Amino acid sequence: MTENEDVRPYRYDGTDRKIHNVDARTLRAIAHPLRIRLLKALRESGPATASKLGERLGESSGATSYHLRQLAESGMVEDAPELGKGRERWWRAAHDGSTVESAEFRAHADPEVRGAINFLLHETATGHAQELNTWLGTMDEWPDEWQRSWDMSDFTIRLTPELALELARKAQELVESYRGRVPDGTEGSAVVRTHLHTFPRSSE
Repeated sequence: MTENEDVRPYRYDGTDRKIHNVDARTLRAIAHPLRIRLLKALRESGPATASKLGERLGESSGATSYHLRQLAESGMVEDAPELGKGRERWWRAAHDGSTVESAEFRAHADPEVRGAINFLLHETATGHAQELNTWLGTMDEWPDEWQRSWDMSDFTIRLTPELALELARKAQELVESYRGRVPDGTEGSAVVRTHLHTFPRSSE
């Protein structure tokens, strides 16, 4: 084992993890509420069948199967034939994560692309709020150690656009530096979600 195998900071060229740069075609394909949830489920929980995903997300297997095929056409998910038995079809995420150039898409000539990026951004923000509210509503069910180990902070500082971008990148790199430090199944561990929002606000 080399020194870097336990701690692998995120690289923006995608050499350490399989990161997909979303293009206009992919954006149009994933800008759907169920497809966003399916992709998130496969990335976070690993391969699954359309039926298993339907049970998890409260959707019919017909709906999940259709939208998985649409995601496959865009290259976001793929078959996992080694996991299937008989006619059972398993799916997995084709990438560990995605990067989206939202400013480029919001200025796109195609109104469908502009609509897709706006939908994706608002769905992502809604998802973040839902996750946080779920934690607030269920934290009493967690051990005392976890109830003392979470955080909800906000900061207001004056920056230039260049420094704001630098801050966002450094924050992402810091979070990624913790990836792989705790093996799956480690006693007392849990999957931790971290949301990072950086945006300007009027000083008035």
